[in-house]
Amino acid sequence: MKRILFICGSMNQTTMMHAIAKHLSDADCWFTPFYTDGLLAVLERKQFLEFTIAGRTFKDRVFSYCERHDLRVDYRGQRQPYDLVVTCSDLVVPKNIRHRRIVLVQEGMTDPENLAYYLVKWLGLPRYLASTSTTGLSDAYLKFCVASEGYRDHFIRKGVRPDKIEVTGIPNFDHCAAYHDIPFPHKDYVLVATSDSRETFKYENRRRFIERAVRIADGRELIFKLHPNERVDRATKEIEQWAPGAIVYDRGDVHPMIAHCDTLVTRFSSCVYVGIALGKTVFSDFPLEQLHRMTPIQNGGTSGAVIADVCRRVMDRSYGRRAA
Repeated sequence: MKRILFICGSMNQTTMMHAIAKHLSDADCWFTPFYTDGLLAVLERKQFLEFTIAGRTFKDRVFSYCERHDLRVDYRGQRQPYDLVVTCSDLVVPKNIRHRRIVLVQEGMTDPENLAYYLVKWLGLPRYLASTSTTGLSDAYLKFCVASEGYRDHFIRKGVRPDKIEVTGIPNFDHCAAYHDIPFPHKDYVLVATSDSRETFKYENRRRFIERAVRIADGRELIFKLHPNERVDRATKEIEQWAPGAIVYDRGDVHPMIAHCDTLVTRFSSCVYVGIALGKTVFSDFPLEQLHRMTPIQNGGTSGAVIADVCRRVMDRSYGRRAA
């Protein structure tokens, strides 16, 4: 029986890994929270990486999720060697998996290509310094499963090898119509999905963002859904000050909230793709034409099975143990 390690992280990444593993019941599947090594591991232990998916809060959520769903945990992949590793992030590729077969799965929207992105590419700096804008640039994987043809073109433009890319769709974003079936107590409102830009040391003028949302709402009911990684007290206070009367949710699944809204306002959030797939009016810092081209394919929720087939091919074919 083939052994597979699924590396989790955020709850979106964790549920994606689980969705793929469900279709690999013929394999010996294990799960771990995201982890690092070297200097980053030192920073991780000293809790300097709490704002990332290597932080304790994210790890605890993964452990709790695995316990609820009866998933076996091999923390940091130390229990045994693996025939395959499946992960949503290649910003850090730990040493103990670098010589294993890896399938990378796109998590969602990637960060814009800012100065940090170009410095990483030009100077060969660690990819994690530019956050998710450098997704796919490790070349440490054998296959990279992406959301759409638009994203295939996007990653090729960045330098990802075309022969490594598989357009599979991605779990959580491939059957958005199903979110209509999940009840939510409000209807036809303007939903604002905030980001964790400030928590990850990026600049954001939150007052301007909130005031823009108020103008877009133009008297309609306004609901804010805070990012899971966001400082709730600060964000709530700001909303109360600049959008008095707005409703604030700091937890819960944003997807059914999108399904029942009329208009979605975001900045750099993957959830904008759910709004586009459901035909909502959407606002984003990315050009809408680009977002429509890159929206994940809607295949009725079968992406997990499609990616599982990619995993089987990677394990069964005579690929090298690591990417070229």
